[in-house]
Amino acid sequence: MGNIGIGGNNPIRIQSMATTDTNDTAASVAQAKRIIDAGGELVRFTTQGTREAENMKNISAQLKADGYTQPLVADVHFTAHTADIAAQYCEKVRINPGNYVDPGRTFKHLEYTDEEYAGELQKIEKKLLPFIQICKEHHTAVRIGVNHGSLSDRIMSRYGDTPEGIVESCMEFLRIFKRENFNDIVISIKASNTVVMVTTVRLLVATMDKEDMHYPLHLGVTEAGEGEDGRIKSAVGIGALLTEGIGDTIRVSLSEEPEYEIPVARKLVDMIPECCRLREEAEASIKDDTITLALEAPDWETFQLKAAMAVGALLIDRKATKLVITSSTSQASQASLTSLSDAILQAARIKFTKTEYISCPGCGRTLYNLQETIARIKAAIQQEQCELARIAEREPSRLEEVQAAINDLVGLKIGIMGCIVNGPGEMADADYGYVGAGRGKISLYKQKTCVEKNIPEEEAVEKLLELIRSDRK
Repeated sequence: MGNIGIGGNNPIRIQSMATTDTNDTAASVAQAKRIIDAGGELVRFTTQGTREAENMKNISAQLKADGYTQPLVADVHFTAHTADIAAQYCEKVRINPGNYVDPGRTFKHLEYTDEEYAGELQKIEKKLLPFIQICKEHHTAVRIGVNHGSLSDRIMSRYGDTPEGIVESCMEFLRIFKRENFNDIVISIKASNTVVMVTTVRLLVATMDKEDMHYPLHLGVTEAGEGEDGRIKSAVGIGALLTEGIGDTIRVSLSEEPEYEIPVARKLVDMIPECCRLREEAEASIKDDTITLALEAPDWETFQLKAAMAVGALLIDRKATKLVITSSTSQASQASLTSLSDAILQAARIKFTKTEYISCPGCGRTLYNLQETIARIKAAIQQEQCELARIAEREPSRLEEVQAAINDLVGLKIGIMGCIVNGPGEMADADYGYVGAGRGKISLYKQKTCVEKNIPEEEAVEKLLELIRSDRK
């Protein structure tokens, strides 16, 4: 693909995704350069329509003129025709089986006879065949990218919200590509829940083996968040699979500038041999349902990533549900080590000790400032917790009631999504959702259900708090 190879004996490739408007050539080129200069080996752009797909020609030409030859990837949702255009200008096109032919997810249960279901698969094949031919003509690779958050109602109705359904969503497409003798394919299965992500990728590998299919795998925990929580969550999920020898290209999805993702991904790849050893030592240390991990690292971020990656698979597989991290240096206090253990246990979905924010990294579809909004929502929740603590001090008779409210906030999961592609689906794992609905407009969700639509952005954070408070009462 382009000037790099993926899979086989090739190195594990590192990539990120631009957050610019794909119609803005100058901004897109500048951001792609920052990603590549940081060490990114592929750059993905959202191509939500034909204009964006057509403009990939200009972005590619400018980058090549400036000496940047790394492959560009077009990200397509909902409009199959857009993929046909993008395949003429990009080295790879990502298509999402959840919405390539099937309509957007509405969480409706659909009933199909076997004959009707076969008819739906024929619709997929009819759409894919012209796309495959274009890709063959232009030597364009394809990523079949399944997201837990955007499974179709058809798949959900037949298989439920299960790893088997996620895998089958992928395999339906993969079988068609194989029949057409098209093998320039990368597969990805992503989820914001690390347990779902790891379990499903393992099942995909086993299923492909049974059907004699051997294609490179792209790994990522989608909507991982930002800051240390996003890094730890990514290290738990991606690292669990890397230490099992699974994965040919990775992306760490952080709600930050995309070039910041690259050094984190590089550390995960570089730490594979050491973390494989640490994983074995940690497994041997298990006693009384507790992993004891002795660790050293040159800096705190590396320490966090190494710890999460070393024990991720053990915790996801519930080999133990408690974690003690030790260090012989004065690099970290006992409080910091305990906090890190708690963060890793939360990332592995074992023990929740703080509010969890399931936030996407943003892309050209995002119509509000994602990073500022995440900071505002976090500050608002923290302020709410402080106010509850003050009430407890002023009114001791309400201590039990207030403590219950504080505990509710600690276990709360809030999804913060730039758009509707994966938002409502990924938020099925969240209690509340904040989703971009249009320029300057936000919709609020309770789990899968939209409860308020098109709220002005300046009012949306307070509306979210009002929703949380009303449910608590």
